[in-house]
Amino acid sequence: MPTLPHDSSLIDLHDQPGHLIRRAHQISVSVFLDVVGREVTPIQYAVLKVLGEKPGIDQLTVAQEVAIDTSSCADIAARLEAKGWISRSVGARGRRRLELTAAGEALLDSLKSPIQILQTTLLNGLTPQESADLLDLLRKFVSHNNERSRAPLRRGTSKATADTDEGPGSS
Repeated sequence: MPTLPHDSSLIDLHDQPGHLIRRAHQISVSVFLDVVGREVTPIQYAVLKVLGEKPGIDQLTVAQEVAIDTSSCADIAARLEAKGWISRSVGARGRRRLELTAAGEALLDSLKSPIQILQTTLLNGLTPQESADLLDLLRKFVSHNNERSRAPLRRGTSKATADTDEGPGSS
């Protein structure tokens, strides 16, 4: 492992992880918009993807699964509802449940091919092993630094049925 200088001014900007991560994000968003289009944003796609995998989960759980703060999730949910892609309802415990509408399901289905193209485009130029290594290292980096985030990822912290009217004691 290389020894890093103690003086950060000696580290070239293009060797600094924060700068490279910002550039990678900038490139990823640019390619997303070029390939997928502007109808849906990357974060809206993430919310739709989670709802496609876990229908009817509450808004708090969606925020935790996507690793965004709850107020941002509420804003995104309102925008997705206004576009007709999700429905929001209040569950038994007062939490907002989110579900894809038929239009949301159709949109998510229509994005399968563009998302695959996005993945291929972003990893273009890397060997299959380098692609796997990059994704493994990114997952490790994100996992190791998760608690430093303003909105840490929380997966599986709530049950999708926790906010339904059909819990214990219901008839």
